[in-house]
Amino acid sequence: MTTTLRARFGVVALTLGLGAALAACGSDDPTSTASSGDGGGDKVIVGSFAFPESEILGEIYAQALEAKDIDVDTKFNIGPRQQTIPALQDGSINLIPEYNGNLLAYYDPEYTQRSTEEVDGALGDAVAKDKLRVLDSAEAEDKDAYVVTSDTAESAGLTSIGDLSKLVPFKLGANPQFGELGYGIPGLKDVYGVGTNSGDVEFVPIEDFGGPDTVKALVDDTVQVADIYTTSPALKTENLVVLEDPENMISAQNVVPLIADSVYSDEIADVLNAVSADLTTDDLIALRDRVEGDEKASPATAAKDWLDDKGLL
Repeated sequence: MTTTLRARFGVVALTLGLGAALAACGSDDPTSTASSGDGGGDKVIVGSFAFPESEILGEIYAQALEAKDIDVDTKFNIGPRQQTIPALQDGSINLIPEYNGNLLAYYDPEYTQRSTEEVDGALGDAVAKDKLRVLDSAEAEDKDAYVVTSDTAESAGLTSIGDLSKLVPFKLGANPQFGELGYGIPGLKDVYGVGTNSGDVEFVPIEDFGGPDTVKALVDDTVQVADIYTTSPALKTENLVVLEDPENMISAQNVVPLIADSVYSDEIADVLNAVSADLTTDDLIALRDRVEGDEKASPATAAKDWLDDKGLL
């Protein structure tokens, strides 16, 4: 299993057994950065998970802070959340790009919040117990999605997950756990009423968590629907269609900076919030394509070019 897939498996493992709950602001908003912490002025050590997208985001954070003359070091490719949270607690790192839904699941496996606003609203209190805080979340999300080919979407008239009722019977390809997750086969039936009849949906387990095997199965029509992450470069290269999720069956998974109170300052928050304000899902797809595709650009180069383009350097 590749490093990327091991990291993906770690994320999925955190969400197993959550049932239907897991089927990706006002002045009292716990994610607010209006007040300074006790820290500020110390070196900021930026970490990342052990997959390319996280390292790209770590480079973006690090370079954006360095551009404002903030002392920065990096420690990338640490591993799953069971390793990154302790690293934040012991000071091995003190800033990491996170995903709001999976981060909330780490602290509260029974969480029921689904939308970005709901998840962000619950995160502040959840991470505060570890003397951490979250800053502004980006529009960019990397989460599970129900995906079809453009030909299937056009011929069947599919725009949202509920429209899959027009496609039955069909085969759905996804990681083996998807058959039991609340946003997988059970949620498809319970939330959207798709697959209520025997034989409507045939589940096809594929081990690579939305990777090349899953994409190939979808493109060659071995399956007609697949679970593919929303920042996969294949969405663009293969002209695939992400079906909308109006019921928020799949929890928000927005990119969000997670920072230790010990180094927090309003200046750092301003820099990172500016990054979040400009970061979109399409940006993540393009960044991943540069690093993981034919170009094989380094995460540092891709990050610098993105920051330059956004006027953040």
